[in-house]
Amino acid sequence: MIDLYTWTTPNGRKVSILLEELGVPYKVHAIDITKDEQFALDFLKIAPNNRIPAIVDQETGLQLMESGAIMMYLADKYKKFQCEGPEYWPMVEWLMWQMGGLGPMLGQTHHFVKYNKGKSEYAEKRYAAETQRLYTVLNMRLEGRDFIAGAGRGTYSIADMACWPWVSRFEWQEVDLDAFPNIKDWYLRIAERPAVQAGYSVPKYTTDVPMP
Repeated sequence: MIDLYTWTTPNGRKVSILLEELGVPYKVHAIDITKDEQFALDFLKIAPNNRIPAIVDQETGLQLMESGAIMMYLADKYKKFQCEGPEYWPMVEWLMWQMGGLGPMLGQTHHFVKYNKGKSEYAEKRYAAETQRLYTVLNMRLEGRDFIAGAGRGTYSIADMACWPWVSRFEWQEVDLDAFPNIKDWYLRIAERPAVQAGYSVPKYTTDVPMP
């Protein structure tokens, strides 16, 4: 049994989607970050950085924070949704690209463009431009591919599950997916998966999966 501590954010949805795809039993613990529950002492013992998601593997007693590390651990434990052989490290490469680029930069776009519009013209332009650049990078990667990593047209993996929830907030980022046709096709392909639909509504339903 996996205990999942999470909230309705892209980082949280990355792990709930993976758990749904794996089809393994897990128990959800909602950490409402709008009420600062991530700063509770009990959660601090599991996630010292006060961020969701985090997991506890009841079979091994292992505790993990950081969504990328959690996804790598679960994919390795259950031997699913990870590329093999020479394709393994490119998968990790794109997972790290999400962790170091797509997630943090789009998060700043949410902060300045959606929630604090008009407070800093410089920040709005900076992060909007970086968002467009990152979408361009991903769109180029997906040229002639169904999925981000893997040989040939690619293999559905944790690299896709990591990036997809961030792209699902394209409206927050004021991004027109029609301008990025490879991403749009990839996004819709993944959005149709039942496990993605289910994982998107963990720990609670907020909205239907956004559709361009």
